[in-house]
Amino acid sequence: MDPANRLEPRALLKRLFDAALRSADPALVVPPHLPPPPKGRTLVLGAGKAAAAMAKAVEDHWPGPLSGLVITRDGHGVPCRHIEVVEAGHPVPDARGAEAARRILALCRGLREEDLVLCLISGGGSALMAVPAPGITLEDKREVTRELLRSGAAIGEINCVRKHLSEIKGGRLTQAAFPARLLTLAISDVPGDDPAVIASGPTVADPTSFAKARAILAKYAIDPPEGVERHLREAVQESPKPGDPRLARSTFVLIATPQGALDAAAEAARAEGVTPVVLSDAIEGEARVVALMHGALARQVAMGRFVVGDQALKPPLVLLSGGETTVEVKGPGKGGRNSEFLLSLAIALDGTPGIHALAADTDGIDGTETNAGAFYGPESGARLRSLGGDLKGCLIENDSYGAFKALGDLLVTGPTRTNVNDFRAILIEKR
Repeated sequence: MDPANRLEPRALLKRLFDAALRSADPALVVPPHLPPPPKGRTLVLGAGKAAAAMAKAVEDHWPGPLSGLVITRDGHGVPCRHIEVVEAGHPVPDARGAEAARRILALCRGLREEDLVLCLISGGGSALMAVPAPGITLEDKREVTRELLRSGAAIGEINCVRKHLSEIKGGRLTQAAFPARLLTLAISDVPGDDPAVIASGPTVADPTSFAKARAILAKYAIDPPEGVERHLREAVQESPKPGDPRLARSTFVLIATPQGALDAAAEAARAEGVTPVVLSDAIEGEARVVALMHGALARQVAMGRFVVGDQALKPPLVLLSGGETTVEVKGPGKGGRNSEFLLSLAIALDGTPGIHALAADTDGIDGTETNAGAFYGPESGARLRSLGGDLKGCLIENDSYGAFKALGDLLVTGPTRTNVNDFRAILIEKR
């Protein structure tokens, strides 16, 4: 970092975040993966926070006729000419998403071998494409979803339950489209990029079971509504498993991933003269606990004691990580997992000089409010105290949004229309 042209930490961190977003921009990542047009019809279906932007990218580059329907979150829509875009509720499903998902299943009826289904899947699809299984009401699904989100359950656990309360997830969409050829283009938002977890895997085989779903509810002491309890206990119509012949004409392609986003940010950091260290794209666990590990590493770098092989890596350096942390909500405050991570990081660093951070959800929405995440600086704790606030008190109340709003340090991007999960960058300056 050139001392004569010292980079402002917050602006640098924002540029790294922007580089991560560009790596998952549907306009850039969808077109290279489009197949040749089929002899028959082309039907475009999908769900997720990136679904509308992906649909537009297909329309802009498709050489023949097409039609279809995709579901995205409120505010994430993009005008399309031939593909209908429906906005619906997230993270708790609503009637608009349920009705649109039923229409998606109806569009699959009567498809032939020469037809092609392009399925556009991204994070958020589980809640947006919600068709309750027989005997379960939409309100039943909403109640279970709310309890799982508050429990601190991992996304894979949440999606296992969702698949077993659904008529469309867990491979059932591919079953409905058979015998047409089906190509899924997916933007991953889950640790490990497991196709069966992304949007609850509507087009791929499901390795989980009704028994697993029951065990997850028991693990988090969730007492489900009567219809859900009965459906999971009776275990009728298990989701399709590997080897199911109705999945034989289905192909799944990942077109953007959390690791790709971190790699793009790392490349941008190098261009700024900052050494990047990518920790992992698949970090899970309680946000406040994950922050303690990141804080300890940042302190080690600041002291010149971060050693890789036989070489001590020294500032300026940025620690990059992704994944999906969780928050067990106990207090009445507002916020999301990324701002809660920063609140805990601020406590762990306790004003250590020269360390700045950004944590945000790449979909542009972190938790319950409209911010993507927030910024942290070494003066954050002292500034909050001067305003009458307290870092530890805010953490106890799960009020990370309130803390960073008071500081004026929220990161607000609006909907990004993509989603490769959490993005964390901790910059340790040269001193």
